Amino acid sequence: MLYDGKDYYFSNKYKMQMVDRVGGGDSFGAGLIAASLEGYDAKSIIEFSVAASCLKHSIEGDFNIVSMDEVLKLASGDGLGHVQR
Repeated sequence: MLYDGKDYYFSNKYKMQMVDRVGGGDSFGAGLIAASLEGYDAKSIIEFSVAASCLKHSIEGDFNIVSMDEVLKLASGDGLGHVQR
């Protein structure tokens, strides 16, 4: 959820098999910053941030080694919420 001082925005939910929880929060924060710097609107910011965190949970270790394109693909997906790695 993202609150911009006026409205609340909720992301899609993702169904996935978690590989490693380490770095998920950092990836969310980094996604929030990156999407904000790119000038995304509030709904797109929360979608991007949650997708970045979700993808990180599918990777072992503490580095999120996905590209912006991979995050965007998941964030703008068909809404089924399935992560494929």
